[in-house]
Amino acid sequence: MQPVFLLTDIFVYAILLFVLWYMWQVRSDRNLRANWRLAMKRPVAMVSSMVLGFFLLVAFSDSIHYRQVLPSAPDQATQYSSEANSVLDQILQPLSSARERSYSEPLSAVAFRKETFEQDGVSVRDYPRLKFGGKHLGNPEVQLSADVSKRTLIALAGGTCLVVVVLMLGLVVASFLSRQSFSIVVSKFVNGKTEWPWRSMAITFTLMSLAICWVVFLSQGYHVFGTDRTGNSVLVFAMKSVRTALVIGGLTTLVVLPLALLLGVTAGYLRGWVDEVIQYIYTLLSSIPDVLLIAASVLLLQVFIDKNQGVFETSLERADARLFFLCLILGITSFTGLCRLVRGETLKLRELEYIQSARAFGVSTPRVLWRHIIPNLMHLVLINTVMQFSSFVLAEAVLSYVGVGVDPKTASFGVMINTARAELAATPLVWWTLTTAFGFMFLIVLSANLLADAIRDAFDPRTRLRSASSTPAPTKEVAA
Repeated sequence: MQPVFLLTDIFVYAILLFVLWYMWQVRSDRNLRANWRLAMKRPVAMVSSMVLGFFLLVAFSDSIHYRQVLPSAPDQATQYSSEANSVLDQILQPLSSARERSYSEPLSAVAFRKETFEQDGVSVRDYPRLKFGGKHLGNPEVQLSADVSKRTLIALAGGTCLVVVVLMLGLVVASFLSRQSFSIVVSKFVNGKTEWPWRSMAITFTLMSLAICWVVFLSQGYHVFGTDRTGNSVLVFAMKSVRTALVIGGLTTLVVLPLALLLGVTAGYLRGWVDEVIQYIYTLLSSIPDVLLIAASVLLLQVFIDKNQGVFETSLERADARLFFLCLILGITSFTGLCRLVRGETLKLRELEYIQSARAFGVSTPRVLWRHIIPNLMHLVLINTVMQFSSFVLAEAVLSYVGVGVDPKTASFGVMINTARAELAATPLVWWTLTTAFGFMFLIVLSANLLADAIRDAFDPRTRLRSASSTPAPTKEVAA
């Protein structure tokens, strides 16, 4: 196979490297390590991190693209497919290839609408059987409920066995590392008397394992979340939409940070005409409706793509370029709030005694900004960044809903919601597309918001002491 690197893939890898570098910095910085420990000791933070970690794993597997080798004669050069696939595409390939003719309800064995077809040489109008969903059933009307129940019990039993094995291994390792008896470790774990919220993490791991096992097992015989108008699995489209949502949130944040930090710190520290110019710039941008500016920019890009078809070899690259450009425009129109916050905090910091002392000793302005101002702003930047992540995910859904978001061929929650707009007006009602998009977005946004609250309480000096005082006295660590 031939590796393929899209624009957004490169930035996904860059974000991953930055996160790894930041984790290394946290290990070597005692204050950062203490703040993160305070944040992660909250059960809600660890639970949210586990949910987000699962979605990040899905997004990363969908960011590893490659072209498959096409069969060729021995004397011919190696040829590759014109379209690129991802690791997630390979994992979901059985579901992607199991296409139906049109709509089908979740866990159904027949089509959603009646059709006219030949049966035993007679033309009848009824609900036709699906090509994939429930094809192993002889009589769906009688066997469907029993088969779904049987598969559900088997999936839950398998998931339960997996959870029990993992938990037992964890408790054994914890007993060995803490040099305590197994019964004491189990007692502390069950009663929640550990320094880290292992009980909450175990409950979350149990629920996630059972849900994943149930979906995986039932997907072997049914469309768990139904199919759309073209007969494709809604589950596949939702899983592919996770990457789009996280790329929008992560890449847009990567655009916002340097703009807001550079302009805000410069305006607050230098003041004078520099401050006035920067204020004029972000006030002007704030005065333009974001949707109009984004719509105009996306339409200009679409015109450029249409007139320069040779720049992008495949439709995937064209859709990826539009996604990348949307992140840039969304970041440029969204940095003003953080820029104002950074400017105001810099105005306050520059008047403090240690800044005045540094300036009196002749420390250069760039060094004062880099060594004294910016480090004392990072808690605000970190808090605001995590809280804006969820707003960018929601922004993509709104923009795609009004038709100025990602390419219509790109899998995204906004495209799903836009498609569901017509489906909700149909008779009978097609409800599962909107429900699936809402469920996935709800989990991503809720997890990001809860994690942001925990980080805010840990890094904000005004709430850090209150959070620390409300935390119970830690007992001896059960697991490393």
